[in-house]
Amino acid sequence: MKPTTPSPTPALLDRCNEIAQQEATLREGGGAAGQERQHKLGRLFVRERIAALIDSPDSFLEVGLWAAHGMYREWGAFPGAGVVTGIGDIAGHPCMIVANDATVKAGAFVPMTCKKVLRAQRIAFECNLPLVYLVDSSGVFLPMQDEIFPDEDDFGRIFRNNAVISAAGIPQYAAIMGNCVAGGAYLPVLCDKILMTEGSGLYLAGPQLVKAAIGQETDTETLGGAAMHAEISGTVDFKEKDDHAAIKRLRSLIGLLPAESSQPSALNSQLSPEFPASRIYELVSVDGRKEYDVRDVIRCLVDAGSLDEYKADYGKSIVCAFARLGGRPIGIVANQRMRVQSKAAGAAGLQMPGVIYADSADKGARFIMDCNQTRVPLLFLQDVSGFMVGKDAEHSGIIRSGAKMVNALSNSTVPKITVVTGGSFGAGNYAMCGKAFDPRFIFSWPHGKYAVMGAAQASDVVFNILAKSGKAERTKEELDALRAQVKAGYIEQTDIRYGAARGWVDALIQPHQTRETLLRAFALACRPAPSASFHTGVLQV
Repeated sequence: MKPTTPSPTPALLDRCNEIAQQEATLREGGGAAGQERQHKLGRLFVRERIAALIDSPDSFLEVGLWAAHGMYREWGAFPGAGVVTGIGDIAGHPCMIVANDATVKAGAFVPMTCKKVLRAQRIAFECNLPLVYLVDSSGVFLPMQDEIFPDEDDFGRIFRNNAVISAAGIPQYAAIMGNCVAGGAYLPVLCDKILMTEGSGLYLAGPQLVKAAIGQETDTETLGGAAMHAEISGTVDFKEKDDHAAIKRLRSLIGLLPAESSQPSALNSQLSPEFPASRIYELVSVDGRKEYDVRDVIRCLVDAGSLDEYKADYGKSIVCAFARLGGRPIGIVANQRMRVQSKAAGAAGLQMPGVIYADSADKGARFIMDCNQTRVPLLFLQDVSGFMVGKDAEHSGIIRSGAKMVNALSNSTVPKITVVTGGSFGAGNYAMCGKAFDPRFIFSWPHGKYAVMGAAQASDVVFNILAKSGKAERTKEELDALRAQVKAGYIEQTDIRYGAARGWVDALIQPHQTRETLLRAFALACRPAPSASFHTGVLQV
């Protein structure tokens, strides 16, 4: 999304700038040398392909940029897991784009590549978005084949999804713009329309493997070149000279889709929030210790004058409200980040910031049900330490109340979008619509944290277990070193970049870009489902 410039602010903005610089590096893929190799082959770098394909680079909503970050270190770096995924407008139609990055290990699939493509397919399916695959991949990364090949969230699931998406009536386009070998060859052939550039290869086994398997000698072009598939096998629908020609053809074909229905209330640029986006940096601290009223953050996001708080005097540790975002009605569930006083039976007294109490969980459950009754989509602003613990909390029925909220959320059918604005800890992650509860999109601010519990508590527990597990007595110095090692490891795992690398969030977004991102995300999430699908009887072959 096109950035806007916030006013200068301290630590949180410093973290945001650090993340932005790291993301710029990730977008370079395999680096200048890899891009130069693509150009020597007469091919474009993956991001050059996408830039030429979409109507406006500013509209590209990328998901999964941090996938595989810091993972698979024994095999080298895999920026973006070797694939770029995101949503952009093509000939006026919002489309999910899945594009292999051949500068990263020749576009080979590691486990996170599979998970990233599956996430893109799921978003496209739920949002009724046409899918465009720009294929340039050597297939499975063989040293890790045991982690990529067989399971329900592995390589084969991509092809299963191709078939299911097609049956749902959602268009899929594939342009083979380089290698497309082995099992990966099924992806384009399961799509509605197949394009292939000259010099590309599409086959189940390459010339060397064919010779080893059956003793037959052949060359790449004869075995699976564009001319062969266009003239002999009939597999390819459009043979194109090069990347530019293929991209031009894709835009023409996608332009044939029925016109998008206008949604004037979805993106009303004339509306603006009550508070400027830069105010977020004044409210929120990078370490999460500063208290603030989450309603002020909400006023930086929603249309001015549209906020209607629900049960404002009850269950105050969660704020529930109806509002409008670019004219679109939404419901908001947000963790309150300041101490509040409760008069509710069983939960009376001072309540701590970011903690879910029984009365708040009851309110949250009721609000989620209310939004589903009136078909209002939900936004969760998640900065949660977890559910309250202790004798008083148990006596108040915290487990029962928490289960109510989780139940209502699990059975919710309206589109849900989650933004992690600080901490996402324990069962609070679940109740506030974490990844396991099917948000259409889940974003995080750059200082977010993801874990079962905070680093101090968790590292102490792990340290005590490890310290007692040793047979020999340890010196104080050894125990101190062990404690420091355990805490450092846990802090690394709570960093939002660790979670983003594993697909737990779709993207890290700058706080001052949150409204802009949400406008786009809700417009996509609230698209109507396919109205019909194409069926035939049995065909003779």
